[in-house]
Amino acid sequence: MKRIVNIEIEPSGAFDEKLLRMEVAKELPNAFGPFNFRLIKRSLDARGRIRFNIRAEVFSMNEPMEDRMSSIPRYRDVSASKKVHIIGAGPAGLFAALRCLQLGLKPVIIERGKDVRERRRDVAILSKEHVVNPESNYCFGEGGAGAYSDGKLYTRSKKRGHVEEVLAMLVQHGAHEDIMVDAHPHIGTNKLPMIITGIRERIRSCGGEIHFQERLEDIEVKDGRIQAIRTTSGEHSVQALILATGHSARDIFHLLKANELFIEYKPFALGVRVEHPQELIDKSRYRSAQRGDYLPPASYSVVCQVDGRGAYSFCMCPGGVIAPCATSPGEVVTNGWSPSKRNNPFANSGIVVEVRETELKGFDPHDPLRGMYFQASVEQRACESAGGSQTAPAQRLTDFVNGRVSSSLPACSYYPGVMSVDLMDVLPEHIAYSLKESFKIFNTKIPGYLTEEALVVATESRTSSPVRIPRDPETLEHPQAAGLYPCGEGAGYAGGIVSAAIDGMRCVEQIKLRLGVD
Repeated sequence: MKRIVNIEIEPSGAFDEKLLRMEVAKELPNAFGPFNFRLIKRSLDARGRIRFNIRAEVFSMNEPMEDRMSSIPRYRDVSASKKVHIIGAGPAGLFAALRCLQLGLKPVIIERGKDVRERRRDVAILSKEHVVNPESNYCFGEGGAGAYSDGKLYTRSKKRGHVEEVLAMLVQHGAHEDIMVDAHPHIGTNKLPMIITGIRERIRSCGGEIHFQERLEDIEVKDGRIQAIRTTSGEHSVQALILATGHSARDIFHLLKANELFIEYKPFALGVRVEHPQELIDKSRYRSAQRGDYLPPASYSVVCQVDGRGAYSFCMCPGGVIAPCATSPGEVVTNGWSPSKRNNPFANSGIVVEVRETELKGFDPHDPLRGMYFQASVEQRACESAGGSQTAPAQRLTDFVNGRVSSSLPACSYYPGVMSVDLMDVLPEHIAYSLKESFKIFNTKIPGYLTEEALVVATESRTSSPVRIPRDPETLEHPQAAGLYPCGEGAGYAGGIVSAAIDGMRCVEQIKLRLGVD
């Protein structure tokens, strides 16, 4: 009979099957006999004595282990099936397409950017030559913003069955099985393109379509129902349209507003990227800068309140790189990523502060896009302050907190380069004040955090969409347009790769019910 066992083990044993087997055996009754086992969960506990907590499934030798992939529905030939049009090939759009294949619907993905391999050239030009391609960058193109991200897969989603299915589908398309075990799984920027390519090949081999470098230009709604779309290739009649365009597709928000389709302001956060030497974070977490061969580069997660306003870390990237994520010329936007080994010498994290709606001064309080305009204004100011290119304004962390312009800057992973600027001239006053105070608090939680070796780089502004596209909570359709399904991060219903993927799959499940597909 299958059993579940929990063990604690030293870091050196957490990845050694022989040592794990010995520890598992200690938890079994003597009469259990020969066994096989596999890990269900592996998590690092660095409080006090550093150890890994392991949860494992144990099977007797004559009992076959269940195949983790067996629960994934099969992918069907949908060449002649009813079409579902999907705008955007990020996690929400790609997993919506995979669900279409499972449920007998034909996905037709329309993606404004290039495929994941071609995107790499434009990302390189952005970093080296400071040229922003508005259609192909860190946010737009196959894989969306997640393709060149750290590939973090942990989520707050309560839909555990859906979470496990998404992870299994990623493994099915090339991810390592460890993502189904680790408490904080990630894939790594270097491995994500291969997985995305595998998903694309699956979609096309089953009869689905993906059209790159094609942009949505208009939507036709008549009698409360989506009728057609116009793209750069022409007009297309549609029965079901999934809008999975991501949090940076500002033109889509303008399009919806121009068509008098409801959109609304959504709370969001804004701040900076903070970069430390990875050794400093390791020393704080592990009480030693020398990790050895078995401990991963240390990460951190911090949160505090400053005068009732929340400040918190976002998308922390151990052993990572700060990336230029502008989607239009004249703005500076940063994010972070890590390779699978997380072996770069720096650790970076977004540190962001809640933006209060009452503080959007100078913007029409009745305009649903006021948060987006505010967000853009800060990004543009960051660009102007550092010379108008993709060079980012920066300060030493200690200088920022103490109100001094830095006379020099430490080494930084941000490839386009940084320039010493007083960030008080870039950030809104209330944001800057809350950040300064939060850094002091974080220093009490992470000893050594407030150091002149750390660098503050502006801006971290695309943590989430500042706009929500409303939808019915049951049918997931827009209240004014049956057949239109706002989806994922851009619509305000997800916050990361896994939650966006789940949302895309849920939209397709509702479409199947509406279209009556067997």
